[in-house]
Parts: sequence; structure tokens; C-alpha cells
Amino acid sequence: MAGTPVLRRGRRPAEAAGTADQPHGGSKTFSRRSLHGQIAYDIGTRIVRGDIQPGTVLPNESDLSNQFSVSRTALREAIKVLAAKGLVESRPKTGTRVRPRGEWNMLDPDLLAWQFATQPMERLAKDLFEIRQIIEPAAAAMAAERADDDQRKAISRAFADMETAPDGDASVEPDLRFHQSILAASNNEFLQPLGALIETAMASSFRITNNEPGALQVSLPLHRSVRDAILAHEPETARQAMRILLEDAAQDMRRALPHIKPKS
Repeated sequence: MAGTPVLRRGRRPAEAAGTADQPHGGSKTFSRRSLHGQIAYDIGTRIVRGDIQPGTVLPNESDLSNQFSVSRTALREAIKVLAAKGLVESRPKTGTRVRPRGEWNMLDPDLLAWQFATQPMERLAKDLFEIRQIIEPAAAAMAAERADDDQRKAISRAFADMETAPDGDASVEPDLRFHQSILAASNNEFLQPLGALIETAMASSFRITNNEPGALQVSLPLHRSVRDAILAHEPETARQAMRILLEDAAQDMRRALPHIKPKS
């Protein structure tokens, strides 16, 4: 029937992209170890991938429970998870409908992870770097002015760990920590949570760019320039250094994109 797709449980979480709790490396994603977490992941990725279009009414609770072979309680909890992310809305008499894409909570860690796992990378990478280029140079300038000793030490430790990382994959965690530490060192309460919100997307992009041939050899001096400017209390130098770093990372991403395919 049009508008009421048949949904059945797909691959078990261990067979899907990423780990049960952290697809693509994000530490803020919703656990799929629970039954309702598995169902939320299954329906959510289908919505994000476009298999279930905005405006579509999902099968009723009874039919969905039977299709997934789960209790209504587990199904209701899964729908609550999806509703909290802005993917669906449930109303009496009209049922559960997929909301327009413009109403999704795009900074939700799960939505970011699901998009990186299922969508063409070009648009996602472009949007990610645009928001980073708007925010991070300013954050670096603020950090140069406002960071306290502990915050400067955190930035320096993250950079030191990047330097000693044996390969691109090992550099992802300290690279992420480096950028999050700078956002925290801005001492702006609205900027600080941003690093956590886009952690999954940033980690996914770092895995791509840091493994490009020669990328780390180029990016490490650029990271060093950002660190040095912050430690030297030079806000405009820090701003420009971060801008150059992000431009280089965006170029690495553009070179890598033709070889990246979304998972089905």
C-alpha cells in the first residue's frame, strides 16, 4: 500500500557499519545493544538513506511489532528515540509520519553517523567544513585570548599525541581532542558543546583525511602553527592558522571523495 512501507529487521548490529555503540567512532551515539536501540537504528538509517521518504506514514503499531517480531513496548521506545531526533512525529488517528528533512535534528550524533554511513559524502563533507570554517577560526582566536593554563596544556597534549601517533587511524582521537580542546578553551558556553555535537562527523572526516598519502606530514605543521599561536596569545595569528588548517583538510577531503562510497 502506498505510504505504508513494509519494514523488517535488517542486519544485526554487529554486521552493520561501526560498533554497537559507536558507529564511525562517535562516542555520543545511541546504544544499539538494547532491542529498541536496534529497531531505532534500523528504521532511522532507512529514513536517512531515503528508503522511507518524508511524509510517509509508517505501518501501525501492531503491524510494525509483527514485522520486527518485537513487543509493542520495544517498538514504542524506538519510535520515541526517532521522534526525539526529529525524524518522525506520532499523532492520534494519523499515526507515525516521517517529518520533512528540514525538521530533523541534523546535529544529533546518530543522524550524523547514519548520514556518513549511508549518504554520498560530497554534500555532507561540504556542509561539515562550512560550519567548521565559520566557527573554528573564531574559536582559535578566542582560545588565544582566554585559555587558562590547564586548557593550553590540554591543547598541547593533544598535539603531542598526534605527533607520536603511528598512523592515520591512531591520529584520529588526538586530532579530535585537539579541536575539541580549542573549542573548550574559547570559554564560550555556546561553543563548548559544539565539539561534542559534531564529534561523530569530525571523527569520520578525520579518518578519511588523515589516511590520505602524505596528509599527516602536511597537517602536523599546520596544527603546530595553531597551537603555537594560542600559546603565544596571538588571536589573529591563531585565527589565520586555523583557517589555513581547515582549507588544507578540505582539499584532502576533496581528493579522497571520489574513492568513498556510502555503505548500503
